[in-house]
Amino acid sequence: MPVDAVDLELDCRGMRCPLPVIRLANSIGDVAVGATLAVVADDPAARPDIPAWCRMRGQEYVGEDQADDGTPRYLVRRLS
Repeated sequence: MPVDAVDLELDCRGMRCPLPVIRLANSIGDVAVGATLAVVADDPAARPDIPAWCRMRGQEYVGEDQADDGTPRYLVRRLS
């Protein structure tokens, strides 16, 4: 997914579980339905936690790519 397709990017580098998911939950309402939010997180727990949060909350987990510095970036599309 190209960078310009991301409507909001959250920098969660250095945050440990559950903070990246909490930031995602608190920020999903800041983007329009259909928009994409990216969570940049270096905590290994974010890899399973973010898709699980999407399933529980009815949002779409788009996938994972990398930020410019190589940090994992998790992409979420707001569905509701």
